[in-house]
Amino acid sequence: MFRPKLPTMPQPTGQVTPPAVVIEPTTITPGTPAPPSALAVPASAPVPSRPTVQLTPGTALALVGGGSAVVLVVGAVLVSMLLAVAVTAASVAVCAVVLRSLLASDAKRR
Repeated sequence: MFRPKLPTMPQPTGQVTPPAVVIEPTTITPGTPAPPSALAVPASAPVPSRPTVQLTPGTALALVGGGSAVVLVVGAVLVSMLLAVAVTAASVAVCAVVLRSLLASDAKRR
């Protein structure tokens, strides 16, 4: 029940080798140039550009609001983490002082 179950690797059935690549030499004979294809873009056609992003006052205000909300949320998370570390450190310090006091008083009694 508490033993880990390890996956078993299947054993290969035979030696696996990659297929051999056969390179056959070819000769290049000069000929007539091929006619241009119908799909080629003529040189005078304008190149389509990416759509431009236009910032209106409403979108700029939304971006500023969203950015400030993100900054506030991240700041609140970081401050709460810092507060948690500070509270933990203070409680550990109090425990250390109490333990030191208990050990010192126990040593005085003997």
